Amino acid sequence: MSVSLRLPEDLSQRLSALAAQTGRSKTFYMLEAIKQHIDDLEDLYLAEQRLLEVRAGRTTTHTLAKVERDLGLAD
Repeated sequence: MSVSLRLPEDLSQRLSALAAQTGRSKTFYMLEAIKQHIDDLEDLYLAEQRLLEVRAGRTTTHTLAKVERDLGLAD
């Protein structure tokens, strides 16, 4: 898959300098950045969706104390 990405000039210069200093390609560093942050973005999206469901009353929440009590983990 091919993707076109327009970077702000300052970020493009930093990326070019890093690639030149390390002998790696700019593509390598862009892929690394995406790999490192996509999990966080997916988690954030999921959390936002769950929050909307709770606020809309479509799902319920449980306190940690209740979960511990129900699982027999309470002190």
